[in-house]
Amino acid sequence: MPTFGAGIWHFGRYVDRYATDGYGPPVSTLEAIDLAGQVGELSVVDMTYPFDPAGLGVDEVADALKRNNLRAIAVTPEIYTRRFSRGAFTNPDPAVRRQAIELVSEAAEVARRLGCDYVKLWPGQDGWDYPFQVDHSEVWKLSLDAVRELAGTFPDLRFAIEYKPREPRNTMVFSSVAKTLLGIEEIGLPNVGILLDFGHSLYGGESPADAARLAMSRGRLFAIDVNDNYRGWDDDMVVGSVHLVETFEFFYALADAGWEGVWQLDQFPFREDSVEAARAGIRVMKTIHRALGLVDREALAAAQQAQDALAAQRIVQRALLSAGAGR
Repeated sequence: MPTFGAGIWHFGRYVDRYATDGYGPPVSTLEAIDLAGQVGELSVVDMTYPFDPAGLGVDEVADALKRNNLRAIAVTPEIYTRRFSRGAFTNPDPAVRRQAIELVSEAAEVARRLGCDYVKLWPGQDGWDYPFQVDHSEVWKLSLDAVRELAGTFPDLRFAIEYKPREPRNTMVFSSVAKTLLGIEEIGLPNVGILLDFGHSLYGGESPADAARLAMSRGRLFAIDVNDNYRGWDDDMVVGSVHLVETFEFFYALADAGWEGVWQLDQFPFREDSVEAARAGIRVMKTIHRALGLVDREALAAAQQAQDALAAQRIVQRALLSAGAGR
């Protein structure tokens, strides 16, 4: 059975532009860890940094993880908040760009202390909103220079870039798997890779299975986040709730390539109970894992060789339905 994980924000408080008072009460970092511990089948969590409240120490976080039988797999520095609203690595103010690098460096030190596998970079504010707003060559260079500096400063850590087509900026610098891989190639360091968010790939018009195979073919798929959406927005819904077959194809691509990383949730249960939503996502992933063992691989290979769509669909539907029967 795979190792299951979740972003700690899965158990936090959600706010949007309408419910500005939030969909629930504030949740501290320690409270979120305790909620994650209630799920029962989570082994690892991706921690956001700085912790909440300000001043919460690494030792306290480590103790909370230990009592909940959890490990921090990653630290995600918050380089997308208000002070970085005009960009983190690409901010027009050099002082703010330096603040972003310093914040990621602090997070990297925390990742070392917690024994994490990687530092996740989600520079959601790095990009543009209007035509002619930026010099595209300059923001590209600034993005690559920042990641290169960080990865070079912490050669013992891995840095996983989470790409996304848009939001909060109308266009993000790291907007697709291909563009992100191109940037990683230009950076030229072995400890920089991709965190492939299934929903971001859907939202960007990609096939997540194809994106995963492309990243794996270059040895750059460091981690995954899974969720679902309607392709029009990054809804972060429960895994498999809309695109079940594409989710199955995604995990089939990972298994077929021998990828053995954590199956990690990135769901935003705005109106649902966060613990139950995590359990729901894990149930789907466990069913998919069972289904992987039921696929007639020889028949599927033959169908794909012939590009016989209907035969391929019959094979994968049989595996999925059999895995879910009686569950």
